[in-house]
Amino acid sequence: MKREKVIQVQGFLKVMALLVPLLLNAYAPASASTHQAAAVHSEAVQAEGAMPGSEDGAMLREVAVAGHEAVVHEEEKAGDIIMHHILDSHVFAFEPFGEIHLPRLPLLFGIDISITKHVVMLWLVSAILLAVFAAVGATYRKMTARQAPGGLANAMEALVEFIRLDVAKSNIGHGYEKHLPYLLTVFMFILLCNLLGLIPYGATATGNINVTLTLAVFTFFITQTASLKAHGLKGYLQHLTAGTHWSLWIIMIPIEIIGLFTKPFALTVRLFANMTAGHIVILSLIFISFIMKSYIVAAAVSVPFSIFIYLLEIFVAFLQAFIFTMLSALFIGLATVHEGGDAEVAHH
Repeated sequence: MKREKVIQVQGFLKVMALLVPLLLNAYAPASASTHQAAAVHSEAVQAEGAMPGSEDGAMLREVAVAGHEAVVHEEEKAGDIIMHHILDSHVFAFEPFGEIHLPRLPLLFGIDISITKHVVMLWLVSAILLAVFAAVGATYRKMTARQAPGGLANAMEALVEFIRLDVAKSNIGHGYEKHLPYLLTVFMFILLCNLLGLIPYGATATGNINVTLTLAVFTFFITQTASLKAHGLKGYLQHLTAGTHWSLWIIMIPIEIIGLFTKPFALTVRLFANMTAGHIVILSLIFISFIMKSYIVAAAVSVPFSIFIYLLEIFVAFLQAFIFTMLSALFIGLATVHEGGDAEVAHH
């Protein structure tokens, strides 16, 4: 009888010895919690092995498993929320007001064409751009020759002139006018997509690689079409040989063909990676304070650094729209330039 009481007391002390660190560990970082849970699990297995079939061993194992599952759930929660915010989905969440489930459409030739939140953002961006430039056009139609635009029309004119002179004309040169509508459209479209992704409940459509790939494919086809029109089929094929001797064509032609596709690939990845990385950094900084469970960390690290990165993301939104447009103009200019035309491009 005395021996059974000693065994029960020992089992109770072991359970408390495991529970106390586990409870205290709830206020530690997630990485430390994971190691602690693993240690608890290992010790419980050892205890159960030392007391096979005993109630104490089974109790220790249940406590360890429950603690391990709680720690893993807590550690995955931050990552799940971050990825839910970054990735595309069929649900538009408006916490704490609720959420909107977007309609799912039947597959079309095996392709899912259902409406997602990024598709909604693309529609919203298109509608805003149409409304803005319709209003600007109406303003110019009402103006007289001696009047200067003001307000929204003035701001749009500044952006248009910037793209026309510093992007299109300086990189393409002669004949830049026919490519200006595409460059203006892609700049405004990317810029507005980037900015709308920074507002509450918004989603960054340019953080979806399918969107950036589609924009890059547009640039690719426009570049190749412009090259064919400028040089003809013969000149276009000669460009693939890079002007080398025929004995080197077996090397140069594959290299040139690969070079044709690396340019749209660079456009795709650059825009996608930059817009995705900024959101991940901001959300990760915010979740540091929740994982550490510390007001000091929130006040000293999470809040100030998140605000700094957020302000930096506003600058990045303009910068990435400019870089995509500038590189598109540069690729078109390189594809259409003629022999001896470098001086003409530099002059323009």
